[in-house]
Amino acid sequence: MTQNTTLTQNTTLTQNTTLSPEHHPVAEHHHVAEHHPVPEHHPISRTPPYLQNTTLSPEHHPVAEHHHVAEHHPVPEHHPVPEHHPISRTPPCSRTPPSPRGTPPVENLLVVTVATGETDGFQRFMQSANYFNYTVKVLGLGSDWRGGDVGTSIGGGQKVRLLKEALEVLDLKDMVVLVVDSYDLIFSGGPEELLSKFQQTNHRVVFAAEGLVWPDKRLAEKYPSVRSGKRFLNSGGIMGYGTSIKEMVGQWNLHDNDDDQLFYTKIYLDFQTGRFGLKLPERVEMYAGTDLLMCFQIYLNYLANYVPNAWNNEQACTICDHNMLDLSQLEVGTPPVLLGVFIEQPSPFLPEFFQRLLTLDYPREKLSLFLHNQEVLHEKHIEKFWTEQRHHFKSFKVVGPEENLSQGDARNMGMDLCRKDSSCGYYFSIDSDVMLTNRQTLKILIEQNRKVIAPLVTRHGKLWSNFWGSLSLDGYYARSEDYIDIVQGKRIGVWNVPFLAHVYLVQGAALRDELKEKNLFVLEKLDPDMALCRHTREMTSHREKGSPSPESFHMLRPPKGVFMFITNRQEFGRLISTANYNTSHYNNDLWQIFLNPVDWKEKYIHKNYSHIFTSNVMEQPCPDVFWFPVLSQTACDEIVEEMENYGSWSGGRHEDKRITGGYETVPTDDIHMKQIGFDKEWLHFIREYISPVTLKVFSGYYTKGFAVMNFVVKYTPGRQSYLRPHHDSSTFTINIALNNKHLDFEGGGCRFHRYNCSIESPRKGWSFMHPGRLTHLHEGLPTTNGTRYIAISFIDP
Repeated sequence: MTQNTTLTQNTTLTQNTTLSPEHHPVAEHHHVAEHHPVPEHHPISRTPPYLQNTTLSPEHHPVAEHHHVAEHHPVPEHHPVPEHHPISRTPPCSRTPPSPRGTPPVENLLVVTVATGETDGFQRFMQSANYFNYTVKVLGLGSDWRGGDVGTSIGGGQKVRLLKEALEVLDLKDMVVLVVDSYDLIFSGGPEELLSKFQQTNHRVVFAAEGLVWPDKRLAEKYPSVRSGKRFLNSGGIMGYGTSIKEMVGQWNLHDNDDDQLFYTKIYLDFQTGRFGLKLPERVEMYAGTDLLMCFQIYLNYLANYVPNAWNNEQACTICDHNMLDLSQLEVGTPPVLLGVFIEQPSPFLPEFFQRLLTLDYPREKLSLFLHNQEVLHEKHIEKFWTEQRHHFKSFKVVGPEENLSQGDARNMGMDLCRKDSSCGYYFSIDSDVMLTNRQTLKILIEQNRKVIAPLVTRHGKLWSNFWGSLSLDGYYARSEDYIDIVQGKRIGVWNVPFLAHVYLVQGAALRDELKEKNLFVLEKLDPDMALCRHTREMTSHREKGSPSPESFHMLRPPKGVFMFITNRQEFGRLISTANYNTSHYNNDLWQIFLNPVDWKEKYIHKNYSHIFTSNVMEQPCPDVFWFPVLSQTACDEIVEEMENYGSWSGGRHEDKRITGGYETVPTDDIHMKQIGFDKEWLHFIREYISPVTLKVFSGYYTKGFAVMNFVVKYTPGRQSYLRPHHDSSTFTINIALNNKHLDFEGGGCRFHRYNCSIESPRKGWSFMHPGRLTHLHEGLPTTNGTRYIAISFIDP
């Protein structure tokens, strides 16, 4: 966008719109209007009341979009007007004025808009107007809207009445008036530029234009054809001299719920059809040239993230701190929040999800919780969480799978709990696939002070996130130009977006006002998130029945939609993948090392593992035997549980069909990782977490991270308590202790014969790493009581 752009609104711009030759027989710049006497039989009574005693000059022709201005084409003096015609002379509103010698001063420009409520769109409009120092007169603010349901039917007459009443009491001498809708428009240039471009048109009044005729399609044939650009009048933008606009709207004598656009259209068409003996010029020039951008509502919202000066490369976000709340300064104290938790599919790492909720830095007495669980699989997790935490929340309501609620109905139920509770300050909805890592998330979102706002969360290593930057023509995902930069943190700010999901905060006041409808999550065949966002952003913007293109959205009418924002000013967390979540295992999360590697690492890798490389926590109890932490307590427990759940221990027999040749020289009582379907995951664990340690301790050796023999050994006094001296068929071996000596068993350990060195107190989750062949003959020392478990891999055989 160029800096001298003047207006930005919700339709498309075209340049140099030209009327077709059949309507314009005279060449450009040398216009001689044809003689068009009004027929004697013309019945003036057919002219509607609001058309009588008035007319519009060719200047009113809406060419291109929303601010198109026709060239000056004076009415020839010889043009005859019938004696019986009620308008014997061209009235002031259609006379072409003498060209002023200069552009009117900016103090002579008055912007007039009608807004009965301070919507998000209105506040954005005023912010842009204030930025450029426009003088704005707002009509109807705080009054009831009686102009009909303009989103689905005719209406808007209240705007004309309010404008008529306002202009009647204003001194309009030398004034230029710009009448615009404020809910779907922003200024992107100053009044000087706007006045200059209006002055260049040399006309008294200019209408906006659009691509569809509204509200009466039958009137389309009465419009002149155009070679390019938009053909039909749009009442969402009118600019002209104040006295001319005053005279035009002075003809209004209808009801508030009559249609404003039909009123202006009939005035325009009555002039166009030659009823008052005038013809359009051959050529019409677009107002504001290439600098005036009009667009659909979604694109307008996108542009408003940057225009007029909301974000730039030098300062980044310039408006992100506007109107922020300071929770510490609120007289009423920290506002109550209802947490809406939704488990709508099998979800990995659910206990960890609950734990992160509990760590949110927000007064627990201010938190209530609504939880919907659709999965029987997770009933055990819910019961444990409810038992331990139900007394720590202000209220705690659980709706389980036995209620058989649809996802949309469940989400409606949760949101409605906040809507009905006048003390509920905010509703924070979060799905079970969101891992919040920022304990300040709630406070940050509340202080940002938006009606609907979400923290940016993304899937690790992917561009997948919880928002869409744009929408396709059919209302589904489309990537905006800035989407990747926002997701990757290259552009930081608070962004108006058309779709968000998974986690978001909604003001309780908005739920009781703009979003008071109780069925926001159900709409046609849309999924609940899409239904919510459609209801929120397009509460009166509906597709016109039978229309073929997105232009059929009647974007002229003031939308009551609420803006939705995403913030990436801080890091908040991540989305986990729930796709292909295999729930057939005893501990399903163990298998998530590929799909959710970050969460897998946090749960299953020892908390001190990274210190191997930073603080040298590794020990060497025997020559070339290295001892280091690798698996968490949870990982050890779940591996043991998985093996015991499988249950088919080998018994320590020499005959073993699981291995090549079917014979094991030094057998153990074990279960192979392959038997429980964990071999691929275990090998990936070796490559990710063992290989880096190998490179550190065996300098110059680069392991392939491959092992055929990966298994868990079970030592008990009654089955197999020890293992005789042997070498391993490996370049090196890892031996990870899976339980605790003195707690789970007595005895045990490992002795290396060559060095007469024994390790008799293995630590749970720690691994030995030692060469397998030649130098490190070793044996398993007897387990004298209890059961000892170890995980073994023969790496690079």
